[in-house]
Formats: sequence, C-alpha cells, structure tokens
Amino acid sequence: MTIPLLFPQIEEIQDPTLRAKVILCWEEALHRGGWEIDDLEAIPFSLLAANVGVSLAAHTRAVTDCCLALGKVLRDAYIKNFTLDWDMLAAGAILHDVGKPLEYRRTSEGNYVVSPMGKILRHPISGCALAAELGLPDLVQHIIAVHSKEGDGGYRSPEAWIIHHADFVNFEPLRGK
Repeated sequence: MTIPLLFPQIEEIQDPTLRAKVILCWEEALHRGGWEIDDLEAIPFSLLAANVGVSLAAHTRAVTDCCLALGKVLRDAYIKNFTLDWDMLAAGAILHDVGKPLEYRRTSEGNYVVSPMGKILRHPISGCALAAELGLPDLVQHIIAVHSKEGDGGYRSPEAWIIHHADFVNFEPLRGK
C-alpha cells in the first residue's frame, strides 16, 4: 500500500511538489509514530468514537471528499465573491489529521490509546509542526492547526472553514453511536 493508493484524492493536487510533500508528511508521521501505512486502515479515526469501526484512513477520505464537494458548490455559487486555492484545500483536507499517528499509540494488548506526546500536544499542533518542518505551505499548516477546536475564536481561511465543518460533519453523527 502507498499513500496515493490509500488517498486517491491526492490526484486533485495539481502541483507535483506539493503532492510529493503531502505524501512525505504522511510517511514521516507514520514513521515517527511507529506505524506502517496499512495501520491507517486500523487506527480509529477518533478515540472519542473508537468503537464505531471507522479508520483514520476512511475518515480522511470522507472528509476530503466532503471538502472537495463543498468547495465545488461554493466556488460555483459564489464565483464573483469567493475564491479557493484548490491545491491548498485538497492538501489541507488530506493532511488535517496527519498528527494523529503521533497522538495515538497501540498497546501490547492491541488497544489504541493517547501517546505520551498526545497527552501534551493534540494532533492539530503536532501535525502543523510536522508540516512546517517538511516545508509545506503556510496555508496548509494553518488548515491543520485550526481544523479542530484549537482554531475556535481565531482566524480561519475559507479553505480552513470548509475543512473544519467537513471534519465535524464526519465526526458528530458517529460520536453518538
């Protein structure tokens, strides 16, 4: 398995340099967290909804698909008033939870728990730091950092708003199960 096979939406990113950095960011997060690419289909997308059987990979694909669909609707409806950077939207959506392989760990019993790093840094912060270290654009870093509650009350770009809402649309219905 490869990152492009796991996340085929990566083909939406037209800039080959950005696409390569998105792939590298996921690979590096997995490496640092002690995971393999195939683990993304087993790691729960959230420890707050761990028993629903939705993996981090499935969640990332669903959020990305929602973001791209919302982006198209908003772009078409508000073409005179609204601009989106499509590459940043796609890259930010694919990377919004890239910090989770650093925030989680698997116990020897096979349970998923918060890692020592995750106890002091949630995934939006660790994911943003990794993206910055790897030279991803500021807007992608911003999207990762503000996609969750960490961004509440501050500035969010149009791309970040789309990803924030798509993420919660994909979380809230499952959390209550």
